[in-house]
Amino acid sequence: MRDFDTICAIATQIGESGISIIRLSGAHSLGILFKIFRNKKFGTIEEFKPYTIKYGFIVDNENVIDEVLVSYMRSPKSYTAEDVVEINCHGGIIAADKIVKEVIKNGARLAEPGEFTKRAFLNGRIDLTQAEAIQDIIISKTDLSMDSAMKQSLGSINDEIKLIRAEILSFIAHIEAIVDFPEDDMEEIASEKLLCDISILADKIDALIKSFEFGKVIREGIKVSIIGKPNVGKSSLLNVLLNEERAIVTDIPGTTRDAIEELLNINGLLIKIIDTAGLRETKDVVEKIGVNVAKKKIDESDLVLFVLDASEGMTDEDIIILDYISLKKHILVMNKCDLLSKVYNDEKDIVYISAKEHIGINALKDKIYNLFLNKEIKYGGTDITNKRHADILIRGLAQLNCAKETLLNKYPIDLVSIDLRNSWSILGEISGDTLNENIIDEIFSKFCLGK
Repeated sequence: MRDFDTICAIATQIGESGISIIRLSGAHSLGILFKIFRNKKFGTIEEFKPYTIKYGFIVDNENVIDEVLVSYMRSPKSYTAEDVVEINCHGGIIAADKIVKEVIKNGARLAEPGEFTKRAFLNGRIDLTQAEAIQDIIISKTDLSMDSAMKQSLGSINDEIKLIRAEILSFIAHIEAIVDFPEDDMEEIASEKLLCDISILADKIDALIKSFEFGKVIREGIKVSIIGKPNVGKSSLLNVLLNEERAIVTDIPGTTRDAIEELLNINGLLIKIIDTAGLRETKDVVEKIGVNVAKKKIDESDLVLFVLDASEGMTDEDIIILDYISLKKHILVMNKCDLLSKVYNDEKDIVYISAKEHIGINALKDKIYNLFLNKEIKYGGTDITNKRHADILIRGLAQLNCAKETLLNKYPIDLVSIDLRNSWSILGEISGDTLNENIIDEIFSKFCLGK
């Protein structure tokens, strides 16, 4: 374990709440606590048993700051693998802030964002994938993203990468054995087997890379734009999906002038849903700006819900819009189906709804969900959800493919080990084994203060 100074921070949301927690980590955590904590039965530092809670007061020169509960976790069995003290005080801004100032005055310093988790990583308690998963747990907005992050926080991704890197090392060791103990015709036979083994491993990495398309959706969700010409029911659809009157609905075309964005949860799939201005040619300056914003949101979206008036069918204006979104993933949403005498539900990309009568809404939600999460959820955590991991896997796979090319071109087998070592080193960046300090600092800088 590395030797660090003692850090502190408020670990809970700042604001009105039942309690606030101030966290300290470092060799002097307990010593600092003893300087500012008062309890008639507190005794000496040696008598404070770890993993227990004590009641008392935090004081400043014997002036009581707040009534608190304190706990102590001894190194290495703590979050950071250092001595950790947590002070539970009353919620709000003032009490916690005054306690932090008192802790700093007695020898600690304010922690940087993510520094507690960074210390857990540097002290070897967790690997980098687990650290990133902890941040994902904090920012999770759906059950699916939470479950996936929790599995990865237990080390599932690193376990997978460890197996891959171990296999690469076995390839390198095999090559070195052939080079050190050459035999007639053995190199050619070994090269054929090695090519086969590397190809199998490359396919395994490729499958992990492809899982990112699925994993990204679980972690980050999707952007969905509601588009269509004016007065087809776009805002009504937004309201019924959100189950609240979020957008103004009138019979006047062009009511929506700006994009309205809200979050929606469909069976654990996080959706940023965007209601846009009606797409049409207009001379109104404000409406024209809204149309341009709508087009920008379409370009940024993962899915477009193209709303049409079912009572009108496909008009010339609709055909122009359909042509504009032809290259985007989209669903045709036929609204006002309650005005039709017959509804045809066999069209693959068409969903008939009535936003007014709440007809077909669940079918639309199911279609959105199945477009992006149409396979069995892997709660084992083997899907790649982090773009950094996916990028590293792509680079590692490229080196394996170079090794395959070397073998296919019948170059000396010892040259293959160069590409294999590069791949092994690159893949080590996922767990942090071979990552440089600047990138590690950048990763943890994205964490919240106190974590």
